[in-house]
Formats: sequence, C-alpha cells, structure tokens
Amino acid sequence: MGSTERSKLIGVIDEGTDSARFAVFKLPQFEELCSHEISINQIVRHEGWCEQDPVVLLETVHLCAIQACVKLEALGYLVSDIASIGITNQRETTVAWDKNTGKPLYNAIVWDDIRTNSTVDKVLARIPDQNRNHFRQISGLPISPNFSALKLCWLKENVPAVRRACREKRCYAGTIDTWLIWNLTGGPNGGAFVTDVTNASRTLLMNIETLFWDPILIKTFNLHVDMLPEIRSSSEIYGSLKYGGAMDGIPVSAILGNQQASLVGQQCIREGQAKNTYRKGCFLLYNTGTRCVHSTHGLVTTLAYKMGPQQPAVYALEGSVAVAGVAMKWLRDKLGLLKDIPVDSEKIAGSVFSTGDVYFVPAFTGLYAPYWRKDARGIICGLTSFTTKHHIIRAALEAVCFQTRDIIEAMKKDCGINLNKLHADGVMTNNTLLMQLQADLVGIPVLKTEVSDPATLGTAMAAAQAKGIDLYNMEPDSRDYTLHITHETFLPTTTEEERNARYTKWKMAVQRSLGWAVTKKSDAMTDERYSLLASIPAGLFLLSSFVMLVFSQAKRS
Repeated sequence: MGSTERSKLIGVIDEGTDSARFAVFKLPQFEELCSHEISINQIVRHEGWCEQDPVVLLETVHLCAIQACVKLEALGYLVSDIASIGITNQRETTVAWDKNTGKPLYNAIVWDDIRTNSTVDKVLARIPDQNRNHFRQISGLPISPNFSALKLCWLKENVPAVRRACREKRCYAGTIDTWLIWNLTGGPNGGAFVTDVTNASRTLLMNIETLFWDPILIKTFNLHVDMLPEIRSSSEIYGSLKYGGAMDGIPVSAILGNQQASLVGQQCIREGQAKNTYRKGCFLLYNTGTRCVHSTHGLVTTLAYKMGPQQPAVYALEGSVAVAGVAMKWLRDKLGLLKDIPVDSEKIAGSVFSTGDVYFVPAFTGLYAPYWRKDARGIICGLTSFTTKHHIIRAALEAVCFQTRDIIEAMKKDCGINLNKLHADGVMTNNTLLMQLQADLVGIPVLKTEVSDPATLGTAMAAAQAKGIDLYNMEPDSRDYTLHITHETFLPTTTEEERNARYTKWKMAVQRSLGWAVTKKSDAMTDERYSLLASIPAGLFLLSSFVMLVFSQAKRS
C-alpha cells in the first residue's frame, strides 16, 4: 500500500436499536472498504417495556471492530491506517452505571420503551395546567416518555442500586454514545465522560440555546449534574481508544445521534433541506440553519450538529413517526397477511390501484409528532364487504406517507417555507411503491439515496473533518465537500385536489383514533396530587373548606 494512502481511513461505530456495525471508509471519496455487523437482542419484561444489556452492546461493538479489522487487513491495509473513529448511536436509550467499577446498575432502557408514562404523569402533576409543553422553550422537547430524563427519573425511583449510587455520588448516566466512549477510552481509568450536542438535545435536560445542562430541568427531574457527561461538539477529538486491542491509540473524533448523522450523510447541510429515514419508525429532520425554531405545531427542536467547538450550532426541526416498518411486521406476525415483508408488501399492495377508501392509523402506543397523544390507539376504518388484505396492506404503506405529510405540514407552519424535495433513506425505501406513494401524497419529489447507510457516512465525514484530523472540509462551498452521491427520484403523479382529498380523510381517521386509552388518572398522578394537597397547611385547608361550605349553603337558600 502506497504511503499516500496511509492514515486516510476513517472507522465508524454504528450502534443501532437492532444491531451494531463497524465500517471503514477510504478518503477522499468515502468509499466503504469493509464492515461487520452483528444483531442485538432486546429484552421485553412487560408489554411496552424494551431493554438491552449494556455489556452486550459494548462487547458487540468491540467484536464488530475486530472482525472489520480482519477484513481490512485482508484487503492489504493496516489497522494503523485508520486516522480516527466516529460514533453514531440510537438516541434517547439510557444507561446508568457505577463510575468506580464500570458495571451497569440496570439494563439500558431503549428509546421506544413507554414504562415512563406514569413518570410523565407525576412530573405533569407538579406543572401549571399539567402542560406537557411547559419546558419547550428551554429544551425544545415536550414532556414525553421516550426522552432520557424520564428514563433516568424512573431508574432513580425504581432501582435501589441506582438510588444508592446517586446518593453516594458514584452514578454515571448517559445515552449509548457516552457509555461506549467512556468504556472504549479507559472506563474507570480515565475514560472520556462526554456526549455531543445532538444526543444531549434528546435528553430533556439540555438548554437548547446555551448547550449546557439546565439547572431548572435537572431539579425538575430530581437529578444531579455530576452524574451527567460533559456536552461537547459533534466533531472534535474526545480521547483515544484504550480498550486493549490493535486500535488502541486511535482518536475518537465524532459523535452524532443516528438521525442527525443521516442528515449529514444525505448532505442536507443547507438551511431548508430535509431528509426522512424509513425504518421501524420514521424520523424527518428539517435543517433550520443557525436559527433555533421553537415549534408551535407539535414538532421538536433539536441540534442537527455542531462541527467543532468554535463552530456555530446548526438546528433542526424533527418529527418522529413511532410506527412505520413496525406496522408491516404486525401485519405479518399478528394477522398473517404477509410472509416476506420486503417482497410481499410491495407486490400485494401494488396489485390494487387504491386502498378502496380504507385508512389505517397504526397508533399502537399512541401518536408521536405532531400530535403527541399517548391516548391514541390503532384503527382500520372505511372497511366494506369488498375490502381485501391487499387494500389493508396498501393502507399500511399509505399510513407511513400520511404521517410523514403530517410532519411536513407542521414544518411548513413553523417555518413558513414549502419543502421542495425530500431526501429519503432507510430499509423501507427499497419499496418503490412506498416511495411513489410518498411523492404522490405529499406532492414533492422524493430522492432515494443510493448510499446504503447515510448515518455511517455522515459520521465518517464528521470524524474526518475534526480539528487535529483535518482530512476533509465540510464547508458547502469547499471542493472537498462535493461527494458524488446518486439518487433515484420519484415525481408526484397526482393532482393537488386528489392528494388533499385523501389527506382530509386521513385526518378524519386520526381523529377517530384519539381517546381510546383514556383511563382514570394514574396512581402516580393521584399520589402526586395528594402529596401537593397534603403540603397545604391544615388551618388553611380547613378555612378554605369552611368558606366553600358556607358559599354552598348560601347558594341553595
């Protein structure tokens, strides 16, 4: 291998919900030389719960790196040719561990786990008007079960080991990026206890303007700042690997949450560009530049990236769809309507020209953006005696597209700008019918990237351009930045009148899905209200009760 190619490789750790992967890219064109991927199991103790073993996550990442390096050497490269490593990770998934021993205090609680519904109620009970948007101006986020603050609150209240570790000031906590980098750079022996702005912006604990942990939020969730990592930019050297292997000494120079990494990999780094990732769920990010736009239409404000300590923060509006590919899995596993999802979903749905006026709202665990209604539940409506499985499967595909349009409509209201194209990635984009339906139901071109994994690519770009690595220039006008990325373009084939009529029916279906899970106030909400009532001085309580009684008697007479 020629000396000019030395130190021009970038490694990327991609730790997702279902798998871990290590990939190696060759510059300057970011050609992926090799990779290794291993599936990761989830632990489901109760309905709505989802956990993962943090030790397994770490060991799986390490094994992926070892196997990828074996493949790299088989191609004639050396491990020492890797100039730096970046990390991209599943967001909001939360781990707590003992900083002295490095051992987890409990399993990682995965981002889509909804056990914290009662925790949400408890927090809302202490907030004026029980307004779940009370902290939006500070954090950019609503009070919702999937954000890390609620998971940490649950761990502290329900896991004695976490509670003791917090009391004894030996509890470290963070998202998966923090857990990985701390262990890989030394763990208890000087490991870097850091996170980046993109992951921190998903915790409900960071001030979205200052980019520091917010004291009001930390106090609200009964946490302590010492248990949280230092917030850094998305592209800088945080430390070097020290895990006992051939890669020891290689610097780690990028951290990006997976959806933000995908935004970078899709090269949506100009204000007004947007991408949507189609997987188990959908995640649509709209780049708002250096403007921190606070949504008034149900979206969340998040950090898109910050490419260096001295660089400005770039923001995004994000809308999350909880159920996309999950709906297809449900149709296969629970109803038996599909066998091979990638093949059958397109073939069967494509065998009919419409849904037959059937609408499927897959609100299995409530609706996310822009509704944020945990009381919603899934419905299939518009059924007739002529409805077949073909119509239902097609309706499930259209549901993905309608939910995406919900988010785009909200972004239009927040920013006052019409999106002129949508970049698409994720495993579901291989379904060409879905991509055409998306273009038809939104009315803009959909550009499906030919890059197999934009999140990994985006992380490699961020790692290569970090100060001290200096192998790439991410400025949009630079010669370096122009990577040759091809797209398959899907153009709308419907009229505005047709798609708006369909969208109106979708909104009707959504309204019918709301309110199904309404129950009496949770025990957490009731107990919290009782505690607040009990805190009122007895004399004041008796006096107010007496006044109300006199008023009632006077009204009767």
